[in-house]
Amino acid sequence: MFDQLLMLVQQNAGDTILNNDAIPNERKQEAVETITCSIIDALKNAVQSGKLGEVMQLFNNASNNVAASPLNQNMQDNLVDNMMQKFGLSNTQAGSIASSVIPAVLSKFVHKTNDPNDNSFSLCSILAHLGGSSFDLSSLLNNLSSGNNNESSNIKDALKNMFGK
Repeated sequence: MFDQLLMLVQQNAGDTILNNDAIPNERKQEAVETITCSIIDALKNAVQSGKLGEVMQLFNNASNNVAASPLNQNMQDNLVDNMMQKFGLSNTQAGSIASSVIPAVLSKFVHKTNDPNDNSFSLCSILAHLGGSSFDLSSLLNNLSSGNNNESSNIKDALKNMFGK
């Protein structure tokens, strides 16, 4: 998943990173990797802290309005901190990068995940990667989407076991 998301970030970083004089040329790839890690870390933290609903809402967003997602803001905040620490950027410079790149990448990430003709990302593999588990999420997601109340405790137990909570 990291490599696929890295390529997505590279495709969408464009002028924001590549033509940014505040980031030295020899560190442009590191900046792209920092963006990728910020996205993955925010998603992983959401899943592991029990905010699976926010992750599911992001990827099930029919209008693809990622800007309204709390995860979007978490990713931007995380990226601002990382860019300031790693590259010595000002809050304004890092904020400009974050507000430009994160929504664009998230929008494409969500679109690719939901596109039946694009198998580069799948929600099941993303959640398995984020949860650090090889647990089969297909049946779990089917149970969640069916809203079967009799199985809600089993689903909660499975999520707790899967994500160590």
